[in-house]
Amino acid sequence: MNSNRITQLFQIQYPVIQAGMIWCSGWELAAAVSNAGGLGIIGSGSMYPDILEQHLIKCKAATDKPFAVNLPLIYPQVSDHIDLIIRHKVPIVFSSAGNPKTWTSKFKEHGIKVVHVVSSAKFAKKAEDAGVDAVVAEGFEAGGHNGREETTTMVLIPMVADAVQIPVIAAGGIASGRAMAAAFALGAAAVQIGSRFVASVESSAHINFKIKVIDSEEGQTLLTLKELTPVRLLENKFYHQVIEAYQQGSNKEQLANLLGKGRAKKGMFEGDIDNGELEIGQVAAAIREIKPAAEIIQEIVAEFNHTIEQIRHIRY
Repeated sequence: MNSNRITQLFQIQYPVIQAGMIWCSGWELAAAVSNAGGLGIIGSGSMYPDILEQHLIKCKAATDKPFAVNLPLIYPQVSDHIDLIIRHKVPIVFSSAGNPKTWTSKFKEHGIKVVHVVSSAKFAKKAEDAGVDAVVAEGFEAGGHNGREETTTMVLIPMVADAVQIPVIAAGGIASGRAMAAAFALGAAAVQIGSRFVASVESSAHINFKIKVIDSEEGQTLLTLKELTPVRLLENKFYHQVIEAYQQGSNKEQLANLLGKGRAKKGMFEGDIDNGELEIGQVAAAIREIKPAAEIIQEIVAEFNHTIEQIRHIRY
């Protein structure tokens, strides 16, 4: 695969980025992806500062390749996380869930590249104006916390690519080389993949959650809880409790009480697949095996190259 704007920007072999997912993407997964030629990301949103520091130390010991940290800007101890990122010389930060203007300049002062996650062309332009180096345009299909707009990846990527001059990374519903080729055709320079890496050997997700993902079928995820923050969930007992709450006309406070605290950790990290919050994308229905991260990347890249070769000479 030839070099492009993203591989040059991050100094990586393949324009394949592993999403920074809470409870699923610790140092082991990030290091495995980076060692395989992609860009691994530590998901710091579920980590206290001392835990993040442990992951940074272990990741740096496990890879000499670039890696990143995903930083939700609404995290209560965000300044502590930023201090750790700077102190440990993390080369790249993927920020989300907040205003990129707040911290981007500080990162740039320390030579750290910044990417911001957006769900609309409007916010992509604002992120570009804030000085970020690239944006992740994440479509409605994605797992976890999502945009309220419900714009699909296929609609979102070309709109964002037309709106900004910086590189665009496509996310949402991408778990194969064919999907990666489609994203490139729409104007992306790389893909960010989450759900496929949940079902990897190195993912820190509980084995119960991994099995639930590979056993899932079409139509078994739902984007919900928009009154709090939109999240895509996999069908389980809690999922049906959410549906029932809406049917009963529950208000924002009642939904917050139902969600409670620690439910995502309970489901994805501790393995309570009945009562936990299981965050995964629509593409989970296409995932059928738990594999090492390096094997996942090689399969995606090989299929991407094959797909591009197949369509190269098509003319109408």
